[in-house]
Amino acid sequence: MTPHAQKVFPAMPNPAVFVPHFHWDREWYEPFQVFRHRLVTALDTVLETAEADPDFRFTVDGQMAAVEDYLEMRPENRDRVAALVREGRLAVGPWLVLLDEFLCSGETVVRNLQMGWAAAERLGGAMPVGYLPDMFGHIAQMPQILARAGIEHAALWRGVPGTVDGHAFRWRAPDGSEVRTEFLFDGYDNGLDVLLVPDRIRSALAEYAGMTAGRWGADPVLAMAGTDHNAPDPRLADWLRRASGEERPITVATLDEYIRGHVRDEVTTVVTGELRSHVRGNILPGVLSVRLGLKQRMAAAERTVDHAERLNALWSGRDDSAFLALAWHKIIESTAHDSVVGSGTDETCDQVAARLAEAAQTARAVRDAALAEPAARVPGDAYLVANPLPSPRTALVEVDVVAAPEGSTPVATTADGTAHPVQLVSRAPTVLSDERLDASQLERVLRRIHRRELFGLLIDGYELTPNSLVFHLAEVPDGPFDLMTLRGEVAAAAAAHQGEWRVRTLAQARATALVAVPVPATGLAAFRVEAADGPPAAPELRPATATADTLSNGLVEVAVTADGTLDVTGADGTVLTGVGRLVDGGDRGDSYNYAPPAHDVLVSEPVRIGVELLESGPLRARLRVTRVYEWPEALADGDRDRRAGRTVPTPVDMLVEVRAGEPFVRISTSFLNRSADHRLRLHVPLPLPVTTSASAGQFAVTERGLTAEGGWGEYPLPTFPASTFVSAGPATVLLDHSAEYELVDDGSALALTLLRAIGSISVNIHPLRDEPAASEIPAPGAQDLGIRIENRFAVLPRAAGRPGANAVALAEEFRNDALVTRGTAPGGAPLPPDAAGVQVDGRDVYVSSIRRITDSEHGPGTELRLAAMRDTATAVRVTGAFAEATTVDLLGRPIAPEPVRNGLELDLGPWEIRTVVLRGALRW
Repeated sequence: MTPHAQKVFPAMPNPAVFVPHFHWDREWYEPFQVFRHRLVTALDTVLETAEADPDFRFTVDGQMAAVEDYLEMRPENRDRVAALVREGRLAVGPWLVLLDEFLCSGETVVRNLQMGWAAAERLGGAMPVGYLPDMFGHIAQMPQILARAGIEHAALWRGVPGTVDGHAFRWRAPDGSEVRTEFLFDGYDNGLDVLLVPDRIRSALAEYAGMTAGRWGADPVLAMAGTDHNAPDPRLADWLRRASGEERPITVATLDEYIRGHVRDEVTTVVTGELRSHVRGNILPGVLSVRLGLKQRMAAAERTVDHAERLNALWSGRDDSAFLALAWHKIIESTAHDSVVGSGTDETCDQVAARLAEAAQTARAVRDAALAEPAARVPGDAYLVANPLPSPRTALVEVDVVAAPEGSTPVATTADGTAHPVQLVSRAPTVLSDERLDASQLERVLRRIHRRELFGLLIDGYELTPNSLVFHLAEVPDGPFDLMTLRGEVAAAAAAHQGEWRVRTLAQARATALVAVPVPATGLAAFRVEAADGPPAAPELRPATATADTLSNGLVEVAVTADGTLDVTGADGTVLTGVGRLVDGGDRGDSYNYAPPAHDVLVSEPVRIGVELLESGPLRARLRVTRVYEWPEALADGDRDRRAGRTVPTPVDMLVEVRAGEPFVRISTSFLNRSADHRLRLHVPLPLPVTTSASAGQFAVTERGLTAEGGWGEYPLPTFPASTFVSAGPATVLLDHSAEYELVDDGSALALTLLRAIGSISVNIHPLRDEPAASEIPAPGAQDLGIRIENRFAVLPRAAGRPGANAVALAEEFRNDALVTRGTAPGGAPLPPDAAGVQVDGRDVYVSSIRRITDSEHGPGTELRLAAMRDTATAVRVTGAFAEATTVDLLGRPIAPEPVRNGLELDLGPWEIRTVVLRGALRW
């Protein structure tokens, strides 16, 4: 980092420091490009002002995206920007984007900081302050993330509890890391009112300093001189020079200069963990559940790039870091606190969705290319399975196979000759086409053939007899095929046999099969499905079974009850009754805050129930429960405090699934939304009331109570975020994407929000919020009308609750399916042996990243990031084909070498995040 010059403040009580800045929402009530046009104008003004006035300083909102977006339009100004950064007059970074901290993974938070810091360094140096001005609350591990990047200070506004009565506090993460945190208790624009009348700045400042004197002690008054989407007036520094006096000197500074140059009073107040209090500012918790699709796309993109990085690091000879960086950049752009939250206009949210899709597509290309390299060693009649997790597992994969002949049983054989059970799910049709046409039209049929491909398969052979042509297709053909020869033969036969011809296209008899395959940690395994005589292979695990209304696998049992809910019994006898109860109510709120109508109508009883057995094992057993509800169509016309009397019948499908070896029940819900202005929640009733819940996300498991702290102009609804799982009493729910939950009925049930459909970004009159969060702009797309709403999660019953349920590891297994692809080597060859990658052993250890890195000094390596997800120390063992290990900080700077003796032994402290670089060959 290039050191910045530090201002020295006059030794007088309560001088004032003005920090010119803006807050730049990259996209919100206007799409990105519209706001960028304004951004260019604003930063043009900032550069001109700074170059004309040596006293002027400017803080660019803590996010490099604003600078990157500007320089993309004004590349000729890069040197001007860099000069001001080097002089310490323009503070940039450390973030790439000001993110919503709860709606992305902890790894995404780290990459955001890394990419922002690197971009700022290229311009002369990053502001070493974790500036978080407008996020809707803050995650528990943010102090550790900042501290492990060498950042000692933070500055923020929302979420700070009422125990903080000064302008700063020590913010402590669960692991004990601390950062001194500047509390922007009056928001990031508290200096604007002082500047309203330039000739009255001195008196207005005296009034403000007097009103807030109890917070400052002997420290200077901080006046944040800026607001959304506007540069400060170019005359600002001149106004402040005129207003400055001996009785109250005024200095213009960057936020970094204020925080690191003024501290006199010792900060003794300590706040530990997440910041989600409503007491000094709205935290707008409704963003957790609005526009479900964005939350799902974020999770899918993060998961895809994570898998791509792991495969590229361990199993590919090609360095695709540029593509992976592009995918990460697009994900991070989408984490902006007015982007993934869904509080923008429809066109803004459409662009966020498209950006996340593009990130996932970019990562998918890298993932598939990396998997194709080892697949080239697997015969074409076999499959390759890749396990993205750093622990061995028996993975259930679904593949297309040649159907076994009558009287034989399919088995899956791995490289060591072991036979594994196969469950046939469905059979594909063999007759793909049966046509009758005149001989003169046969050439048209041949035009369908692309070299050897026909109908997505390959021509294995053909039968040509008078007035008949039969194609035989297969995924892996046996012999050669010559299209030119076929054309000549067909032309001759058509000339010799005029009249009607019959043309049939027959596929090799195929079936969809489930196979349970043991796969090493972050490793590879190949298998081939073959027909075997005699009984099926004995399952390694107790089989999954089903009846007309029950499922079981020896670890969890499920029974469908008369009302369509589920009774779920765990291996220790814990019973959760009524799981899956749906409760639909009205919502007269907006994208920021839920609000029930004053005369709400709750719908929880279906009018019809049906149960269908889909699969009965032995690897997977499934039931589909269909419940039809009569939900009100919308809010009443002209009365937002009532739901309409008109209802629409809405079938809700609930797919219930158990798999061999899994101690939880998988549940997926699906329905076509035809109602507006409503919130749908799924309940998991608890055997006894509880007073606390805990949810996992962003490197921590955070405990919460039945209430939230209020005191500002927002009712403190106790709805909370969860990323990977949420637990209450003996019930743990594993999650596919970030979700909103609440303990309801006095702690007797855990409620997950499946849909919150609203029609406005913000409403001017909100029963649970005093001031509007934005202009009242329609957002009809946020109603999700005509959209199929799908949610996926799992329920894990265990009397000991989360600590005894191994929830950290099981959540990873639930979220991360094994990857499977067909081999591309010639068919019939022997299977290659299994190959292991990096294995991490340790209780409650979460591995957030395995990726390829290169630095000029040490060469290539594999970076591993892991976190202890518990409040006691954890012993961790890392094994794999590496010879050296170095602990680094979150910006990749070496801290200390680690001894490697038949693996790497690490002792992680409670909740510690550790990053290690491994060096050595990790190739199949």
